[in-house]
Amino acid sequence: MKLFLSLFIFFTTILSHNVLLQPYGKQCFFETLKKNDELAISFQVGSRDPHNSEQYDIEFYITSPQGQILLKRSKIDHGDEQIKAQQNGKFQYCFSNEQSSRVDLDVSFNIHGVVYIDANDPKSNTLDYAIQRLSQLTDEVKAEQGYLVIRERTHRNTAESTNSRVKWWSVFQILVVAVNSLFQIYYLKRFFEVKSVV
Repeated sequence: MKLFLSLFIFFTTILSHNVLLQPYGKQCFFETLKKNDELAISFQVGSRDPHNSEQYDIEFYITSPQGQILLKRSKIDHGDEQIKAQQNGKFQYCFSNEQSSRVDLDVSFNIHGVVYIDANDPKSNTLDYAIQRLSQLTDEVKAEQGYLVIRERTHRNTAESTNSRVKWWSVFQILVVAVNSLFQIYYLKRFFEVKSVV
């Protein structure tokens, strides 16, 4: 009996991208994978307008080299999706705003490439491999920080919008109180006026 050991080793060449998704638009990209490789994509949808606090959503899907839809997610504003290649070829992933006339959407995404490696491969235990692995883990941290920057920007926009609304509501309340005070002073002054009949 032949014992075949295989191992998944994560070669994560993380690429961080930012694309502008037009109303009724779609942006597609592709990755060339070999059998048993994995493709992982994390993404976040936002708006480039600093005054816009609304959270937008898109449609995301991945297709096989033959054009079959392997994974599809609708109405999501962020995600972490992953597929395993069952064959060699170009796998396509798309961000779609085709069902909506919403404003231009800012999609920030990272691609994590997971390469299948045989455990019997003599190259998997070298210093070059260790250095490359450390570099890739550093890239993972960098990609996670980029994701957090996008989340922070979205939450900051929401907080600034809320602060602005509270400020204008307070100004409106002050004006109402001031007008009410002036009316009461005028009314009471008239009430205590002495009227003389000639």
